[in-house]
Amino acid sequence: MNEARENKFERRFRRFGMLTIASVFFLIFVGGLVRSTGSGMGCPDWPKCFGSWVPPSDVSQLPADYREKFRTETHEVAAFDVYKTWTEYVNRLIGVLTGFFIFLTVVFAYPYLRKDKLVFWLSFLAFVLVGFQGWIGAKVVSSNLAHWMVTVHMLIALVIVALLIYTITRSQSFVVYQQNNDRSLKMVMILILVVSLIQTISGTQVRENVDAIAKVMGEQNRKYWVDALGDWFYFHRSFALVSFVLMIALVTKCRKAFERNSIIYKAALALFLLLAIQIFSGKVLDNLGFPKQVQSLHLFVGSLICGIQIFITIIIYSKVKTTALAV
Repeated sequence: MNEARENKFERRFRRFGMLTIASVFFLIFVGGLVRSTGSGMGCPDWPKCFGSWVPPSDVSQLPADYREKFRTETHEVAAFDVYKTWTEYVNRLIGVLTGFFIFLTVVFAYPYLRKDKLVFWLSFLAFVLVGFQGWIGAKVVSSNLAHWMVTVHMLIALVIVALLIYTITRSQSFVVYQQNNDRSLKMVMILILVVSLIQTISGTQVRENVDAIAKVMGEQNRKYWVDALGDWFYFHRSFALVSFVLMIALVTKCRKAFERNSIIYKAALALFLLLAIQIFSGKVLDNLGFPKQVQSLHLFVGSLICGIQIFITIIIYSKVKTTALAV
């Protein structure tokens, strides 16, 4: 009876944990839309929006001196734009909902205090980071979208995703069986993580440069942005080829080492597909003047790539066993 109850708790934790991970990725996607559409200051104050918990849908609902009223020492308030205001407001609502999901994940992880304390405490750490993320979000607004603050905001979101993926994967009892003892597989995965880190850092630099150029050149000159981006952009674009070559090596090794229906081989294929989409979206940004929608897609796919890389690394280093079929 107790065993059946524990299994019920574990299933609930894993299912809700997966929902929480999905909500964080969705939040990253919406955050990308906020960034690419310039909606970050759609609400000039925090946590309220134009002094209200529900923002206005028309400028007539604001006082005549709203731009002066909500002005701060660090930024002026732009003319009211209902699209930007509600885009930022929805982003905040999804952030609150995600925080609630992570809190419930901690609650559902409580039974693991007896079985595997690390699962509970890492879930709790993710919840603490969500609170810190909310504080950083307030600082982002008060700093008038300072580039480094926006980057920190994004990186913390990825850390939260990594913690959740690790805790959910750790709670699983499955084991992936490797059909040959190819130790170089781990080295390839480490190289992929290093290259991904370099790409993430260079990508944040490119994004910061894009924001600065947008302020100077204006939205109407998007097609000229690429020419002004400088060395970081060309490094980021060229280094993507290294990622692509390493991904081919990973898929090839996984195909030889694991069964075709194994979760790790499927994850490697998904990773390869996402990287192809990422490279394609990068080419679109390069050649078509940084379309807003593609900017957010590029950021979102990049976060998915990071998540799957973390998942594969966890499996390779903790849940792979070599079977008797080794050759």
